[in-house]
Amino acid sequence: MKDIRSLSYSEVESLFLEWGEPKFRAKQLYEWLWSKGATGWDMLTNIPKALRTRLGEQYSFHTLLEDKVQHSWDGTIKTRFLTHDGHRIESVLIPVPDDQRFTVCVSTQVGCSLTCKFCATGKMGRERNLDPWEIVDQVTLVNKQCNEAFGRGLTNIVYMGMGEPLLTYANTMKSIEHITKPAPMGLGMSPSRITVSTAGIAKMIMKLADDGFRSNLALSLHAADDMKRNEIMPINGTNNLEALMSALEYFYRKTKNRISYEYIAFDQFNDGPEDAAKLIMLCRRRFPVRVNIIEYNPIGGESFEKSADERLNAFAARLASHDVTVTVRRSRGKDIDAACGQLANKA
Repeated sequence: MKDIRSLSYSEVESLFLEWGEPKFRAKQLYEWLWSKGATGWDMLTNIPKALRTRLGEQYSFHTLLEDKVQHSWDGTIKTRFLTHDGHRIESVLIPVPDDQRFTVCVSTQVGCSLTCKFCATGKMGRERNLDPWEIVDQVTLVNKQCNEAFGRGLTNIVYMGMGEPLLTYANTMKSIEHITKPAPMGLGMSPSRITVSTAGIAKMIMKLADDGFRSNLALSLHAADDMKRNEIMPINGTNNLEALMSALEYFYRKTKNRISYEYIAFDQFNDGPEDAAKLIMLCRRRFPVRVNIIEYNPIGGESFEKSADERLNAFAARLASHDVTVTVRRSRGKDIDAACGQLANKA
């Protein structure tokens, strides 16, 4: 059966009018589906039982189920969810109470097809794209988790979990539409509180701009020259740095949205003075950018090593001395395989 959440609001209205139901029932149903976190037909308590029964006979209503929760010593919480067809995906709640910042890292695919050498998810391959409601469910369920654990809701959402968001473009955009739609029809999150991360697909970055994308964009850069980036990120073979820089210039020119570079520091690979100089040049393109330097998190089976603190700090200082806005992000949740690049549905 067709999932009820694949219907637009106007389609729900038309369905209920066809069934002889009052128009306001569509609003009631949509609130349950997209903002109230309903997980079954019986929860729709303000909708008559006969109507719920009819809906259940003609439409499926799939939701994520909590499969496993892990707590890190640093407060990070990783949750593995089970989809209706037996797949497992992971989301991460990253709390920074001192800054009143509570971020959920959501997945957009079961696995990933991009095979970046430093990422455990890429070793899984791609099973399928997540539906928009499966992405929204991660936000809804982790928001509940955040309220229970920290006494407040989420402040930020990053599309940096399993999968490449721009390879499931329509579903990613539809999920953001529901997340940003004003409550009670949606979750009411400001677009400025959302960041979509991409490994770098130039034509889709330009499509974001053409479609009026209102959130922030992060490029998983990790190397500032094509030779090194080709070595660790096969996607660079068809989306080289020049193509990506042109796409980002186009994106910023049309949207004025914030752009950041995510840069994992690998010891003796991309953390030297020459690498810094090349990154500085990329930061001097015709759009403002900030650089987030990330510690490498070992995933097993690869020869990469975490950049030594002295080298990482010197690299960051070199960028800052050339007026590059730079932040060093220390990894969170490493002890539960919840840090950047580690999501792989481990038992």
